[in-house]
Amino acid sequence: MEKITSREIRLASRPVGMPVADNFIMVPTELEPPQDQQVLVRNLFMSVDPYMRGRMNAGESYVPPFELGNPLEGGAVGEVIESRAKEFKPGDIVTSNFGWREYFLASPKVLRPVSRPVQPLSVYLGVLGMTGMTAWAGLNLVEVTAGDVVFISGAAGAVGNVAGQLAKLRGCRVIGSAGSAAKVRFLLEQCGFDAAFDYKAGPTLAQLNLAAPDGIDVYFDNVGGEPLEAALAALRLHGRIIACGGISGYNSSAARPGPANLGNMVTKRLTMKGLIVRDWLDQQEKFEQEVGGLFRSGRLKNEETVAVGIERAVEAFLGLFQGKNSGKMVVKLA
Repeated sequence: MEKITSREIRLASRPVGMPVADNFIMVPTELEPPQDQQVLVRNLFMSVDPYMRGRMNAGESYVPPFELGNPLEGGAVGEVIESRAKEFKPGDIVTSNFGWREYFLASPKVLRPVSRPVQPLSVYLGVLGMTGMTAWAGLNLVEVTAGDVVFISGAAGAVGNVAGQLAKLRGCRVIGSAGSAAKVRFLLEQCGFDAAFDYKAGPTLAQLNLAAPDGIDVYFDNVGGEPLEAALAALRLHGRIIACGGISGYNSSAARPGPANLGNMVTKRLTMKGLIVRDWLDQQEKFEQEVGGLFRSGRLKNEETVAVGIERAVEAFLGLFQGKNSGKMVVKLA
């Protein structure tokens, strides 16, 4: 097989504050034919996610930083083009962490086979991927059960809308905040939320109190900032917080003060637990059985916003911080 030219996106410079297009560069690279125990994959879809912003900073957090001049990484769904490994054959569909590029060579041990009949294949980056697993793990982390009143910030985003749908299926009352009237309608009409509000339309706490006058039991935090402070005020005795993300502060160049009412953690005897989905990978089979069954039965929806072409990948990533996605943001590459 002849060499293949693949375009890939690299980190050109580390962002200060909000990333800009100049922090990235697209570079053509030539791939040699696969060697023994190698698989050549053409990416069909790639994921862009808010957590990637943290990896663009120098210094380690819970994952190593992206290296300057190297291709970025992230979830991807691809098709095997050529295989020199017995585990895969041409036409197989696989997931990997080799996003931000059109083609790649890899060992079979870092690829995971998925079912081609499940459509759209991008669902393996959404409801049936790390997004869905994050939502599922978060609800399990604080033992969300029927009758709980659950408030979700960033509820129209990739994790938030799935968390809300799963909580509804567990018999909870679900309230969501989102950044536009259109997203509020999406939560109410398509995801089945009991109540939702546009956080740009007024103070979060005032709107949350209207939606849950008797308080909430669980807060699924994807935003931090004002919604976290509002939740600390609205949580009932022995309430629980799932600390999943804090997108409101990801591009801040200086540290932000914590919630002014953090003392409610003590007086209300609240529990707050941090969530990193990779800690739950040993339960992936259980997740796939439960959530996969809900998706295949039509009880769980996969909402996504699709950008077409690797040349739009950076635009799609930046759009996450501008509220341009409803559901999971994915980039269609082929």
